[in-house]
Amino acid sequence: MAIESFMVPLGSTVPAFTLPSIDGRTVSHDDFPDASALLVMFLSNHCPYVRRIEDEIGAVTAEYAGKGLATVAVCSNDVTNYPDDGAERLREQTERAGFTFPYLVDESQETARAFRAACTPDFFLYDGERRLAYRGQFDGARPRNDVASDGASLRAALDLVLAGRDVPEPHTPSIGCGIKWKPEDDPA
Repeated sequence: MAIESFMVPLGSTVPAFTLPSIDGRTVSHDDFPDASALLVMFLSNHCPYVRRIEDEIGAVTAEYAGKGLATVAVCSNDVTNYPDDGAERLREQTERAGFTFPYLVDESQETARAFRAACTPDFFLYDGERRLAYRGQFDGARPRNDVASDGASLRAALDLVLAGRDVPEPHTPSIGCGIKWKPEDDPA
């Protein structure tokens, strides 16, 4: 069942995180002090909503990296029950989709809870002061429609944030597969 992202209040500060990446490094929220904006995405390998747009996610984030954007992806899914979201399969996804950003593993699921992530994909764009400037959809592409994935919604937000401007509301929530919580950790 598809669910929408929670619309976390704009202006919220980026939650602190320090997580292992699939390449063996440890990455923290404060590892990007010179970036004009920080995009934190909650993704997974198995979700058809992510798979539908993953190539364009790779292209958009690579394009905007040259404009001052730092990007990280986080997979918070329970890998015991969803082994397609384990580190090896995330490495395959990174190669398949052309991801050039750190892909982090949130085994404890604490980072997903801190961000109030609800689904994959879920996008959180922070400005240079690390205040939430946009939370919403990547674009209108969905697994069961013919809309081309072009990242239009996120691109518009990125252009405004990188220009030092606010992203006017309303923001259309992202929609996707619910985070696969460990049975003992399900916040529902």
